[in-house]
Amino acid sequence: MADWFSQISTFTVFLGIAAVGFIFLLVSLLFGEIFDHFGDGGFDHDLDHGGPSFLSPRILSVFITAFGGFGAMAIHYGLSTLGASGVGFASGVFFASLIYLFARFLYGQQATTRLQASDLAGITARVVVGIPANGVGQVRCQVGEEVVDKIARSRDAQAVPENTIVTVEEVLGEIVIVRPQ
Repeated sequence: MADWFSQISTFTVFLGIAAVGFIFLLVSLLFGEIFDHFGDGGFDHDLDHGGPSFLSPRILSVFITAFGGFGAMAIHYGLSTLGASGVGFASGVFFASLIYLFARFLYGQQATTRLQASDLAGITARVVVGIPANGVGQVRCQVGEEVVDKIARSRDAQAVPENTIVTVEEVLGEIVIVRPQ
């Protein structure tokens, strides 16, 4: 058994490291984040919720793959184990940083469909379900690219017929207070 370990070259060790990183990356890409099923350990996202952290399993697997692959190439071209480890570490940091920056860019391109009260106040809407006196109806408005239907009540408690154009004056929870134009 000890004789088998003495037969393993440094080149083989670096290739093994690269293979482990690559296999982990493939499994992670095919089956999703493996560690999601074990709870959020806080390693996958930055504290400011700005996307994946540098400790994301996919980014770490890119680091390990680059470390092993470039370390093996450095050994092949005659560098010492320490020199090959330095080359592997530098290339691992470089490629993991590229993937990290790309993932942050993609995360920043995500849009949210969450509307806030300030998004609705002051916009023009159309009554799609008539608002009876002292009752509620429904209005439809467009906020950006999104069409939104909201429960509506008239500001002066008067009836507002269907297809009337109104202005949203106030948002109270899920109900908007409107005034005919």
